[in-house]
Amino acid sequence: MKFRFLLWMLGLLMGKASRNNAAFQQQLGDKELVFQLQTLDGKVSRHFFVKNQRITSRSGTYPDPAFAIAFKDAAYGFATMQAKNKQLAFMTGIQDKSIQIKGNPALVIWFQGLTKYLKPKKPKPKA
Repeated sequence: MKFRFLLWMLGLLMGKASRNNAAFQQQLGDKELVFQLQTLDGKVSRHFFVKNQRITSRSGTYPDPAFAIAFKDAAYGFATMQAKNKQLAFMTGIQDKSIQIKGNPALVIWFQGLTKYLKPKKPKPKA
């Protein structure tokens, strides 16, 4: 349930950033593709549409995504995406086959670059 909620929130955050954040929009560029995050068994899955510098998402699987990241299960996917060092968590998961990447690996790196724009802004300290 946590993983499903995390994917839903990721869709909301990316959708908002694609409307309001110029740097995020620049990263989207002229890309037109669909990517997917899911569990290996496909029980939890969400796909994301990238088109016209906007991102929208829907629940479920997409027949032919440009790339898909599949986690061994929902708990592992949640833990990996919430890890302090996400890069290390992903690399470890890929090496031990807990994470499988289908499709274009270059686009996976592009997606990981997008996530840095989704961190909440820290409030400015009061003087």
